[in-house]
Amino acid sequence: MFLENASRKGYIEVICGSMFSGKTEELIRRLKRAKFANQRVEIFKPKIDVRYSDEDVVSHDSNAIRSTPVDSSGNILLMSADVDVVGIDEAQFFDQNLVDVCRQLADNGVRVIVAGLDMDYRGVPFGPMPALMATAEYVTKVHAICVRCGNLAHHSHRLTADDKLVMLGEKDTYEPICRHCFRELYKEKQ
Repeated sequence: MFLENASRKGYIEVICGSMFSGKTEELIRRLKRAKFANQRVEIFKPKIDVRYSDEDVVSHDSNAIRSTPVDSSGNILLMSADVDVVGIDEAQFFDQNLVDVCRQLADNGVRVIVAGLDMDYRGVPFGPMPALMATAEYVTKVHAICVRCGNLAHHSHRLTADDKLVMLGEKDTYEPICRHCFRELYKEKQ
């Protein structure tokens, strides 16, 4: 396969986990390091994510980095000319084409760092994340702490009765819980 920029070797990194696990915090840390190294960095997030800011990617701990909100993954490709690193937050909200976009960027020598929920509130793999994890050279799974028992949490338990798949929320809407507590809650709901 011919690479447009053969002097750079691109690759894909995925940061995944439940809500409140530090995914965005880790994404921001990696992107700030790339900027410190004088690399050209572009950061994207889904336009629907306006919880903390219309434009910035913001962690739950209020760390922020400037980003470009986009409607679809195809826009990322159009806006990533002449960059060394592309960061993408809340990847689970993008369309399945995000996987091909990330592959094409990496094939063209770009380091692609993607952060997102690996599972939805039901415990089901979420959006393009499973395919991104399979495609990536590096996958980092981060964990929150279960608010019910203190074990490592990897589920995002929804506290409301709403059954929409995409529902933006914070600590009033979701809580991180472990596998055992998730199973126990699921049994209660049946």
